[in-house]
Amino acid sequence: QVQLVESGGGMVQAGGSLRVSCAASGQYLTNYVMAWFRQASGKEREFVAGIDRNGADTSYADSVKGRFTISRDNAENTVSLQMNSLKFEDTAVYYCAAAWGVAVWTIPRLYTNWGQGTQVTVSA
Repeated sequence: QVQLVESGGGMVQAGGSLRVSCAASGQYLTNYVMAWFRQASGKEREFVAGIDRNGADTSYADSVKGRFTISRDNAENTVSLQMNSLKFEDTAVYYCAAAWGVAVWTIPRLYTNWGQGTQVTVSA
């Protein structure tokens, strides 16, 4: 089992930037497809971005496309999400997730390992 710990959340004004990171332990991340999900208060958890095992392929939710960038450093066993041009509606708890093998990146229940989440708050 891989253990995931997120960091880097915080509060920022609309239009600003934040970078959240996910550090893994227990296993090498090269074995996993990685993704970021988020959950706003009172809403369901939603897919934000995903990246394949070697970083060659990425996918983004339409709401963040062009503003967010997911990346991974398998040597450091980390995955990051750079968030630019943040909007009030990006406010949520952001979760890092890992899947050994997943056909559809956007479905939360297909991911077997989750971090505890980090709060991102964007003020209008």
